[in-house]
Amino acid sequence: MTGGPGASIAERLAAAEPAQRRPLSGLIERLARLDLLAGARVGGRAIGVAALAETAVLGVTEDSRRVHAGSLFVALGGEHVDGHEYVAAALAAGASAAIVERPLPDVAVAQLVVTDGRRALAEAACWWYEDPSQRLGVVGITGTDGKTTTSYLAVAALEAAGVRTGMLGTAGLRIGGVDEPNPEHVTTPAAPDLQLALRAMLRAGDAAGVVETTSHGLALDRVAGIAYDAAILTNVTHEHLDFHGTWEAYRAAKLRLFERLAARRPASKPLDWPRLAIVNADDPSAGLFAAVGREAGARVLTYGTDETADVRALRVEEDVRRLAVTLVAPSGERQVALRLAGRFNAHNALAVVALGEGLGLDPAAVARGLEGVTGVPGRMDRLDVGQPFGVVVDYAHSPAALEKVLDLLAPIAAARGGGLIAVFGSAGERDRAKRPLMGRIAGERCRLVVLTDEDPRGEDGDAIVDEIASGAVAGGRRIGRDLLLIRDRRAAIEAAIARARLGDVVLLAGKGHERTILTADGPIPWDERAVALEILGEAGYGGPDAPGA
Repeated sequence: MTGGPGASIAERLAAAEPAQRRPLSGLIERLARLDLLAGARVGGRAIGVAALAETAVLGVTEDSRRVHAGSLFVALGGEHVDGHEYVAAALAAGASAAIVERPLPDVAVAQLVVTDGRRALAEAACWWYEDPSQRLGVVGITGTDGKTTTSYLAVAALEAAGVRTGMLGTAGLRIGGVDEPNPEHVTTPAAPDLQLALRAMLRAGDAAGVVETTSHGLALDRVAGIAYDAAILTNVTHEHLDFHGTWEAYRAAKLRLFERLAARRPASKPLDWPRLAIVNADDPSAGLFAAVGREAGARVLTYGTDETADVRALRVEEDVRRLAVTLVAPSGERQVALRLAGRFNAHNALAVVALGEGLGLDPAAVARGLEGVTGVPGRMDRLDVGQPFGVVVDYAHSPAALEKVLDLLAPIAAARGGGLIAVFGSAGERDRAKRPLMGRIAGERCRLVVLTDEDPRGEDGDAIVDEIASGAVAGGRRIGRDLLLIRDRRAAIEAAIARARLGDVVLLAGKGHERTILTADGPIPWDERAVALEILGEAGYGGPDAPGA
């Protein structure tokens, strides 16, 4: 496998793996400098840390199933699984050393004892992959909604301005000009995978990388050690309270991206970018994010419709083919004609214009890049195979996102003399509080709501659907009449399409670009777009030459 021209993402990642064993001395120094190192042991015997300095490693992982000869295994504590229980298995698989938060006297492996396992994992990954973010311009994008679209727009703008750019995000990966779908359901991967991807970008000739940076990735320190140059906030709304506990904790996790701007090391970067904090001025938390950015020493640029915004939309006009945004920025007034549906995408474009302003990019090149984006996988994907009603696939899986998409589609349906039909569910083992909220949003806006599985995981799927249904009932829907509970997602889509009338718009929400449905028995292959097209075909619409087929 190679990482040369024409190589796949997997081949580029494999080619970026270091091939030489390295002594632990450099990592030991790094962990000690960060006050993470508490001691060293071999089995039940305490030893000096220096005694492990020459221990050689050939890789870093927190997954015992990925351990090979020479691996450094990092044991992480967890709510469901404790990595310390797998250190013996890692030793048996060939691990040369382990990082632990508590000594394991019964395991005869060299152990570095640390105070924070997750932070130590991130720093170990940075050390092993030789800090690729130090030599890349790194743009971090966080927010409840809009991260993926903003990432695609940012890559397009940077590329148009002559900056070859990679991307790591929810819907796709881009390394060295090669784009592939992201097969995982995790936006911000574990620290070793993240650092490997950044290293692969660097080796493939990318000068910059755009990283979707989630609240999970921030709270779990997966992104610790990344030398971010720019942080972008899209918005902060209700999401992931199952993990964070409170909305305030969720927001605090996102603030850590802006705090990380202060941690950027002084090593010179080829692009010599300034530190930037780019904030949605229309978000209620804008002032807090801007303040944290300033405290981190970054230049703050705001965007939106607020009169005080540095990059401000003066006018937004939408028709069936484009979204025309007239804006004013420090470099002057201009219009950008986006080929994306949804007025909310004006904000995503404004964020990227602000990024270009902060980096000193050619405004005309930024506009050219934005205007060249024709779509984002799983976002407002309209399927048209000749049916007399609309079908749209979108990733919307939070209350705010669902509300935005339905409010966008409502006037389209009304103009065609129809109404809205929504098919969606909610992820199992995730934020339960949002379920009735999403149900009510759909119930108040749709003539028909069909509730189904999204990713039930190990949770009772019937219970999930019932929780969403309670909100839909409160929003005016009636079970069995205009509120259908159909767990099987294909059957749910079939029911929605069978009941669609002339002029209706059917929204298939929650899966978007994803290629599996996660269940207690494992992942089930799934392609929402393909399934919807099959069902439309079975209903007598389309063919090989139909538009959208």
